[in-house]
Amino acid sequence: MKKYFDYPLFFLTCFLMAFGLVFLACLSSFTSLQRYGNTSYYLMHQSVLAILALVLGFIAYKIPLSFLKKWAPLFVFLSLIGLFLVFMPGIGTKIYGASRWITVAGHSFQPSEVLKITSILYLAAWVSSRLSEMGASDKKRGVIKKYHNFFHILLPFLIFLGTITMGLYLQKDATTLGIITITLFVIYFSAKTPFWHTLVILLLGLMALAILIGFTPYRLDRLSTFLNPDADPLGSSYQVKQSLISLGSGGFIGKGLGLGDQKFGRLPMAMNDAVFSVIGEELGFIGTTGIVILFCLFFWFGVKIAQRSTDNFSKLTAIGITFWITLQAFINIASAIGIFPFVGIPLPFLSYGGSHLLMEMIGIGILLNISKNG
Repeated sequence: MKKYFDYPLFFLTCFLMAFGLVFLACLSSFTSLQRYGNTSYYLMHQSVLAILALVLGFIAYKIPLSFLKKWAPLFVFLSLIGLFLVFMPGIGTKIYGASRWITVAGHSFQPSEVLKITSILYLAAWVSSRLSEMGASDKKRGVIKKYHNFFHILLPFLIFLGTITMGLYLQKDATTLGIITITLFVIYFSAKTPFWHTLVILLLGLMALAILIGFTPYRLDRLSTFLNPDADPLGSSYQVKQSLISLGSGGFIGKGLGLGDQKFGRLPMAMNDAVFSVIGEELGFIGTTGIVILFCLFFWFGVKIAQRSTDNFSKLTAIGITFWITLQAFINIASAIGIFPFVGIPLPFLSYGGSHLLMEMIGIGILLNISKNG
């Protein structure tokens, strides 16, 4: 077996994370001074998390892939339990009116972020095992095989997806639900499952989306804001308007690192969901284009790792991790530039926050692990 360490992916990820820390040093100083009396609180906190993320990524890189495949059901089971623990008094924590965090020893994390990586591992392990079983006993034909496919593969997949949907719906986290659902669908489709499975999943997905939007007023308002951003510029459209102002004011080369003024209370969630807009203000079109190119390169590197993989579990896991991180990045960017409804998700490796960064680096460690054993 040829050993290969993917240096381009490794250095690209380290550059994105290092750039995020440098940018956070300029971005967070004002808010940090206001809330904690010093200018470096958020930077120090994120730096510690970055070191921990690198350690977890290294552990994921060294763990045998067979171990991840064997224990994937337990990992996803614990993640699903975490989805519902957020509603328990004394364990769950509400932030910005949503119950999505668990607090342990004064530190909070989002179980939904953990679920992103564990659901990928579980589905990759489960689908690859089911398809190998069917390949080994490919004596069934016609209707018998058709129904065997449904009960053996599609129905359990829909039940798994329904369980995730229930937990994230109760958390009012439709964005994370969308990212996980689309990522799992891509894995399922990439496993060369029957085309009619794809049609059934798409139909059910569209029905679920219509229900989520139609029966939830704030989601309907968010869609209306996207379709008509001038309707309420000081209310529901405020975030999008300020994001576009930030991007536009940066011009081609930007105002300079640390010289933007939107971060001084004008742009909500500047360190988290709106970091791309501040990059546009301070580094201009050149800076934002560079970020987009880097994520395109990340997608390319991940696809190449999947292509080199010699077994279905590794291939599907690489596809899932690559698509998850890239999809999340481009939804964040599309929200910032107004071509997608504004949603509260972090920009991978760059936004402030621990849960997403830790899981993303674990994902990178697994990708490098797959590349090494490809």
